[in-house]
Amino acid sequence: MKLLEQKIIEKGKVLPNNVLKVGAFLNNQLDINLLSKMGKEVYKKFKHKKVTKILTVEASGIAFACLTAQWFKCDVIFAKKSKTSNVEGGVFSSSCFSYTHQNENQLIVPKEYLTKTDNVLIIDDFLAHGEALKALNDIVNQSGATCVGAGIAIEKGFQHGGDEMRKNGLDVFSLAIVESMTDDGKITFRN
Repeated sequence: MKLLEQKIIEKGKVLPNNVLKVGAFLNNQLDINLLSKMGKEVYKKFKHKKVTKILTVEASGIAFACLTAQWFKCDVIFAKKSKTSNVEGGVFSSSCFSYTHQNENQLIVPKEYLTKTDNVLIIDDFLAHGEALKALNDIVNQSGATCVGAGIAIEKGFQHGGDEMRKNGLDVFSLAIVESMTDDGKITFRN
């Protein structure tokens, strides 16, 4: 998506350890117009899949998931990174390592929110090594629901998580795939 790529060039910052900071429009400060257009692109790709739920991870994926869900007219579920006192009953859970935060997270979704009849689209802001995507896909599989694919805002193609998930049969649709980043801030996108 050229509009997203342009925004990454204009407002993104390359930080050490292959971190791409996009807080100015995707994470901390939200460009709602852009997010809505991104959601519409994901909708065009998956509209024939009869999506009934969108699943994401707290917190950075929630805004993109919500503005995508408006096109599908479905609910958004977000996996929490820890069980809280207001989660009652059984949960689906899967662990994943966060390279951004350098810690292990246990993603949790209450069983009441995912059923065997759901067609679930996973949405996330970033895909790098694929740890969160694998965990979310595992949660969908545990529930017996059908994972129809994944819509990703920005994929770091050079870290190969998306390539691996595609090889394993998941329909991964990334709006921008960063092929390389240099320490001086040069970003190259995959065609």
